[in-house]
Amino acid sequence: MKTKIILSSTVLSGLLLLGSCKKALDYTPTGVLSSTDLTSPTAVEGLVTAAYAAIGNGDMIGPIYSNWAYGSVRSDDAYKGGGGTSDVGEIDAMEHYNLVAPTMGAFVSRTWQNLFKSISRANVAIRAVNAIPDASFPNKKIRLAELKFLRAHSYFTMKRLYKNIPIFDETATDADILKTSNNLKNDDSWNKIAADFQYAIDNLPVSQPELGRANKLAAQAYLAKLKLYQAYEQDDKHQVININKTRLQEVVALTQAVISSGKYALSADIGDNFLAETKNGPESIFAIQFSINDGTTNGRLAFEDGLNYPHGAPQYGCCGFHAASQNLVNAHTTDINGLPNFDNFNNSIADLSTATVDPRLDHTVGIDGHPYKYDNTRPFSNSWVRDPGVYGNFHTMRHQQLANSPFYLKLGPFMGTALNEDVLRYDDILLIQAEAYIELGQQNNALPLINQLRVRAAASTGRLKKADGTFPSKYNIQPYPATGWTQDYARKALQWERRLEFATEGSRFFDLVRWGIAEPTLNAYIAVEKNRRSFLATAKFTAGRDEYLPIPQSEITFTNGLYKQNPGY
Repeated sequence: MKTKIILSSTVLSGLLLLGSCKKALDYTPTGVLSSTDLTSPTAVEGLVTAAYAAIGNGDMIGPIYSNWAYGSVRSDDAYKGGGGTSDVGEIDAMEHYNLVAPTMGAFVSRTWQNLFKSISRANVAIRAVNAIPDASFPNKKIRLAELKFLRAHSYFTMKRLYKNIPIFDETATDADILKTSNNLKNDDSWNKIAADFQYAIDNLPVSQPELGRANKLAAQAYLAKLKLYQAYEQDDKHQVININKTRLQEVVALTQAVISSGKYALSADIGDNFLAETKNGPESIFAIQFSINDGTTNGRLAFEDGLNYPHGAPQYGCCGFHAASQNLVNAHTTDINGLPNFDNFNNSIADLSTATVDPRLDHTVGIDGHPYKYDNTRPFSNSWVRDPGVYGNFHTMRHQQLANSPFYLKLGPFMGTALNEDVLRYDDILLIQAEAYIELGQQNNALPLINQLRVRAAASTGRLKKADGTFPSKYNIQPYPATGWTQDYARKALQWERRLEFATEGSRFFDLVRWGIAEPTLNAYIAVEKNRRSFLATAKFTAGRDEYLPIPQSEITFTNGLYKQNPGY
């Protein structure tokens, strides 16, 4: 029987104590043990565990795994929510785009620092593993491959957020790090990150004895995702100037290796992906592991979504952030044929009492009178919404857990859960391959991949019934027909499917940037939405700047100007 890696705070504190640091590049994991103290494989294994833990060591104002602020609120999926625009004002600035500044000291700077802490942990562990003789450490290459996978994950996360980042490996000294600039060519930095994933592919087994460890297929899946981003070549102003067909062919080959392995499959119900009770299911390719009741004081809980529970609900009480947008709700409506209303979905506010919708709506959005998180004994209520006058009455719920779940814990006003953070899921791999096929002009190969998700969505209604046995919405979703499946139509369907399949999970903004359509999509969204939500009256997306966050000014100052600021800031 497989056992799960428990990345507990007790284990970590016995290995590496996180000290405070003034700047990210100052950071060296400190504590009882360091890489120079380690002489046994057992001790080194502790450092590897600490590196796994590090990718889940963000916090609510310096998130590194939850992209609700960076990828959902910055898109057309959601509003910030909370107690008005000044409540956690940095997210409000990101939602307006034009208010973001390099001097913002919380989210923009702290996330940068937390990601470099995870990179530092991986580098410390790699040095320690390298110092152990091969003969006394049979798993040496496997552990090195896992650590390079983890390091590449953190660099990939940084690159999607900031684009122009410094990259250094375990051989870099403190002096080297302070001389490493962030002005690599875009393709060169992608290639450096890709090299770590390739090492993982070459040295990891297809299966691992413990859940939570990266395997060969996870590395292939992640490299495919990277190659897809790399294929959309950008100029210095972040505009897509070419789609590299060679990269797309690599994407197809890598995703096919994962799909044809037979190791992963879609869960029967999409809701399985959002419940801690069903985590590590057939769809999960690589996930950050969280736990509760693991022998530690509070468990190894995920807190980055801890602000995002209904504020007025007595079982929660805080804090009402991450409110689904009207635009997102409208996007779930379907026509008489069960297909998306591509062209007119946002012409008016959808009447959910009469409109037909994609079932994924009720897996994603808290709506008055609809079961909240599959609990039909306590439906969502507009009275639970913290500031409806600003943000409307919708809420989000994919990452939330019921208060009576054994995987939920409230600490003070904030909520933590043992729901894993899926970094790579099988549904993502299907859509990554479909996207590559479409851009290669082989859209017929993409059709069955996309339709797998629509068939699964249609079957994902078992948890959605109200207490009286009826459904809260009128569901009508059908597969796309082969007739009229041109490249342009397929591209539109792919982009729509990605939005609904990962709605509010934080991928939407990054998808728009990758496709090169962030500016027209988001300014069109603002033009309509500001008439529904007046707080967006001054919002504006500026192409060539707002695709990426600024490099924190504190980091530029710390490196004496070695780091160069992103365009437009």
